[in-house]
Amino acid sequence: MRVLIVLTAILSMLLASTAHSNVKVILGWVEAVGVGPDNVTLMAKLDTGATTSSMHATNIKRFRRGGKRYVRFQLSDGNGGYGPQLERRLVRIVRIKRHDGDFERRPVVELPVCLADLERVVEFSLVDRSNFDHPVLLGRSALSGFVLVDPQIDGTSEPICQRPVS
Repeated sequence: MRVLIVLTAILSMLLASTAHSNVKVILGWVEAVGVGPDNVTLMAKLDTGATTSSMHATNIKRFRRGGKRYVRFQLSDGNGGYGPQLERRLVRIVRIKRHDGDFERRPVVELPVCLADLERVVEFSLVDRSNFDHPVLLGRSALSGFVLVDPQIDGTSEPICQRPVS
């Protein structure tokens, strides 16, 4: 009986500590993600060396509506396939230093993202990523707190989220 009480106490402590811990999912360095209100599936590089996230977009146009700044753009898979045209409020403009030393200005928008069964609204800088292997790059700010990246694996999951209101 005493052993049963001790085991019950240990099990209760373990369950309590798990419930309050920040459980993280282990994913590979390249995973499929669902992006935007239509949950368009794109391949993403999970890059812990990058602070921010970026996405391949074409036909990027900034405009004003009702005194607010917006961006109209088209999602692209980087291989000639195009997704829907989207309009989002402009969060800010970022200045990115390129490898040749010049600076590039990019619009930043927020979009819902589904990674495995995890949903999050992520800030993306919009840019032509057609010269990269993957149309989406998820940086540390998008992954922090819920994903551990194992660089030895890839393609471990599919986006299976219920789409949040966008």
